[in-house]
Amino acid sequence: MRLGIDVSTYFEELEHGAKYFDGEREVSPLDEFLKNGVDMMRIRLWVDPKSEKGEKYLAGNCDLDNFLKLSRLAQSKGYKIMLDIHYSDFWCDPAKQMIPKSWQGLSFDELLKTVGEYTLSVLNKIKAEGIDLNYIQVGNEITNGMLWPAGRLTENPDGTRGNYENLISLIKAGCSSCRKVFPKAKIVLHLERSYDTPVYDEFFTHMQNGGVDFDTIGFSYYPYWHGTFEQFFANVEFCKKFKKELIVAEVGYAFTLEDYIKVEHGGAQLVVSKDNLSSFNFTEQYPVSPEGQAKFTNDFIELCEKHGVSAAYWWEPLWIPGDGICWASPAGQDYIGESGKPTRNEWANQCLCDYNGKKLPAFDKFKIDK
Repeated sequence: MRLGIDVSTYFEELEHGAKYFDGEREVSPLDEFLKNGVDMMRIRLWVDPKSEKGEKYLAGNCDLDNFLKLSRLAQSKGYKIMLDIHYSDFWCDPAKQMIPKSWQGLSFDELLKTVGEYTLSVLNKIKAEGIDLNYIQVGNEITNGMLWPAGRLTENPDGTRGNYENLISLIKAGCSSCRKVFPKAKIVLHLERSYDTPVYDEFFTHMQNGGVDFDTIGFSYYPYWHGTFEQFFANVEFCKKFKKELIVAEVGYAFTLEDYIKVEHGGAQLVVSKDNLSSFNFTEQYPVSPEGQAKFTNDFIELCEKHGVSAAYWWEPLWIPGDGICWASPAGQDYIGESGKPTRNEWANQCLCDYNGKKLPAFDKFKIDK
């Protein structure tokens, strides 16, 4: 088994003065991860993460330039790279899969052609920079499809889902370009809802029956939304029927429910907070504390090894709070239709460093013996 990190916001952190510490000693967190045997890096790619007025969407501003810069640094240190192509200008997840601004209004045939050409273009640029890719993710958390509405899965009266034909065509367009430029890279299809065996059965049965050329099933696993270890690893075992490599493309667990912003009477919230974990019984075994996060991390890695998971990536372990560190700018919110929400970093309590950048106990539990 191998371990990786998704630190797509890393340069934005450094630009805003972030520093990281082991005790009182300032350290390079990327070097610290390498000491633990963590040698893979997942980096997301957005098409054009800025408004038509040039306003950056933030959250790492994960355009091709950011990908190339971070990949060069990571590769120079010995990391292997996973490219996570969102096929959007900003965040993609099960609730939103926005078509890039410059692709809107295309017919379906034009969209298919654009997906193939865009994928080919970015991969050729990456290869020209001397960057090798071990994994390429075609779409991000595409449980409900991608490039909506063209590739959105629809609900049928009988509880099954439709529009797989369109989705499969879009995925194939991306996969075909991946094979042309990086034939040895493993192609990942990544879903969340990782407790839901029927959804995975439906989705990957359609992928295989539709002749999609991919190598790896990627899961997101955040227990607050995706169930207990028992539920998650039962689905992992089920998915072995597809005879694909199994990886956890995203995992995380909180170390505190205390906000870094002191707000009285409600207001801005972290994604995982006191208000939304009241019925979450997983915390009985894994308290939301530095010690609970460390125990979760240790046990999770042991279970991954036991169940044949070949790799796991902690999502944004270095995304600590700071002035100007946001999950979205107002312009970014406008693009994804989520205007009016707080823009602050609402993921900071999921890091492997505390709010001041000091390594938490879980940092050194996220470790693999080579």
